Amino acid sequence: MGGNLVLFVNRSDAGKRLAQELFEYKDRDDVVVLALPRGGVPVAFEVAQALGAPLDIFLVRKLGVAGQEELAMGAIASGGVRVLNTEILQALHVSEREINDAVQRETHELQRREKEYRGDRPYLNLRDKTVILIDDGLATGASMRAAVEGVRIQQPVKVIVAVPTGSVEACQQMEQVADEVVCEQTPQPFYGVGMWYGDFTQISDQQVRELLEQSEERHARG
Repeated sequence: MGGNLVLFVNRSDAGKRLAQELFEYKDRDDVVVLALPRGGVPVAFEVAQALGAPLDIFLVRKLGVAGQEELAMGAIASGGVRVLNTEILQALHVSEREINDAVQRETHELQRREKEYRGDRPYLNLRDKTVILIDDGLATGASMRAAVEGVRIQQPVKVIVAVPTGSVEACQQMEQVADEVVCEQTPQPFYGVGMWYGDFTQISDQQVRELLEQSEERHARG
């Protein structure tokens, strides 16, 4: 596909499209939808609504290389999970101190966001559940790998990674860690997640809170 072709109007549109690929999980009481904030929340909101499933967040923070913060050398997730990209660490000769500094910095931000988004809302129980992990796209897959590992600690029956778009390489890598992978579109060359959205505006903390509250209210009403 060409780099100028927009696949999704926005994250909401992408979520509705992605939900169609997950129709077999509709109206099942063992299914939980987890979003990676912030960009994954509007996508997951639509999926949760379509499937009649509860929505929660699972926090992951990318560990950026110093001076090249967009380049992920790994990621951390809720529950103390840390995943490192050894190829990037070796290629750029990243020191243990640099890794620890990044982990400390991002752990602080992860905890801040946990409190900001969740407030007093309890965590969903993932034990013996089918968990659908959702983000707005997969570039390197580092954040999603950390999320999968973090979720598995809570002993779900099945972990599904679902995204509207991703690079072929990242989607293939997810197959090594998840039980099922749904990449709705895998354009080549990939360029980046935002290239495939007409509107890829950054999601605010307030939007995350509002979508979580809306989803909780709708699910409670049945």
